[in-house]
Amino acid sequence: MLRTFDLVLIGVMTATAAVTYTIKHRAELKLEEVRRLEAEIKLEKDTIDLLKADWALQSQPNRLERLVNAYNAELQLQPTESTALVHAKELPMLKSEVPVPDVTEAKASAKGAAVASAKGAGAAAKAQPVPTPAPRGGVAQHGVVEDEADEIETGSVE
Repeated sequence: MLRTFDLVLIGVMTATAAVTYTIKHRAELKLEEVRRLEAEIKLEKDTIDLLKADWALQSQPNRLERLVNAYNAELQLQPTESTALVHAKELPMLKSEVPVPDVTEAKASAKGAAVASAKGAGAAAKAQPVPTPAPRGGVAQHGVVEDEADEIETGSVE
């Protein structure tokens, strides 16, 4: 009986060692994946910083002024008038926000009579109510709150 018990314990120990090894191996694989993802994130952040720096260099006012002067004959650029600038809340509505025109009683009854006479039916057709889009809760276009319309980021590097 003692030998059987020893064999069972050896089997349990071997199974436990195998499970522990597989768990350790999976943890090491996950750690490698985390390190790889962190390296990719760092590369992306460095690329973003480089692009921001490049944008800052490309959009310097003195450089743009030199380019405008150099290519003025071909481009024929004119200064922007102050009346050409608008706030975000002055932009036209999205198609989903356009109010649906109301169908008047006269148009609905005339339309219903024309349909009824064309089909030979004696009853006028009823106009179905048209659903209107739900209000967006004080949010203007593109998710900009109307109160914050003047505080839109311009993409400049801080």
